[in-house]
This record gives sequence, structure tokens and C-alpha cells, in this order.
Amino acid sequence: MNTIDAIMNRKSIRRYTDKEISEEDIHTILKAGMSGPTAVNTRDWHFVVVTDPMKLNQMADAGGRNAEMLRHAKLAVLVCGNAELAFQRMPEFWIIDCSAACQNMILAAEELGIGSCWIGTWPIPERMANHKALFSLPDHLIPHSIISFGYPAENPDRSGKPELEEEKITYYR
Repeated sequence: MNTIDAIMNRKSIRRYTDKEISEEDIHTILKAGMSGPTAVNTRDWHFVVVTDPMKLNQMADAGGRNAEMLRHAKLAVLVCGNAELAFQRMPEFWIIDCSAACQNMILAAEELGIGSCWIGTWPIPERMANHKALFSLPDHLIPHSIISFGYPAENPDRSGKPELEEEKITYYR
């Protein structure tokens, strides 16, 4: 699969098989996340990697009904912004930097045949506080997103995704 195919074919997967994800594939996914762009190369993210089923269930409890897929995931990554590393003139850029890391991880997973679902955490105070407490995160680590990973046990329909929505594009040529 090439990059364009991974982008065009990626789906949010919420049901997973029991197949484990190899350490090599986990490292590839994490390395992809760390290969994303960051403001002035601050690399202002921190990844909490979870494969323990009990902790995955606790994450599902902390994330609310939109995080139920974590109960069957084989891997979850809590992506946090690191306020100590953030670009000081524009500290909010950590939000964009974490988003780029998330996108890279879900595309890498797609390439590896691993399903994923991006679960929003920031800016929902309750979800952020729940995950901060669950992992005893220090003040400078701010929960941004969770990504669940596993081999797909479903094949969601993508037919509703338009090829190109011209009404949402303005050209200056």
C-alpha cells in the first residue's frame, strides 16, 4: 500500500479480533507518530502506550461511551502534549503537533493492516482529568487524544465519503 491508498482507504475501526499486535509493529506505529512535524521541532508530545487489558478497560471507563472500543483493542496510545517542551511563543501549537502525530500513527497502522480509531480527549475537561488521574500524569502532560488499535473485526462502509467536495474549495489561480 502507498501513502495515498492508506489515506483514501483508512476507516475508523471499533471492533477488533483477538490477534495481538507485534512489538515491531507497535514500534513502527510509535515511530510514525514521532516522525510528524512539530512547531520549531519541539517534539512536544508524550505517548502513553497501553496493552494491558485491565488498563484498557479503565481507559474505556475514563473516556465515556465513545471509548468503548478500548475494551477489545490490543493497543491504545494516549497522546499527550508536553507543556514543558511546547514552543514558548505559541504554546498552543502542542495541539496541532499532537494531531499530526495521531494522523501519522493511524496511517502507519493502516499500512500494517491494523485498524484504529481516534478518540477525542482534549478539550473535554472530564475526559482529560480522568486520563490524567488514571495514569498519574504530571501537570506538564496534557491528554490530547487516544487511539485504539487492533486487527479489524469489521469492514465499515466508506461509500458515504465523497471523492472531492468542490463546494468546500476556493481556488485562486
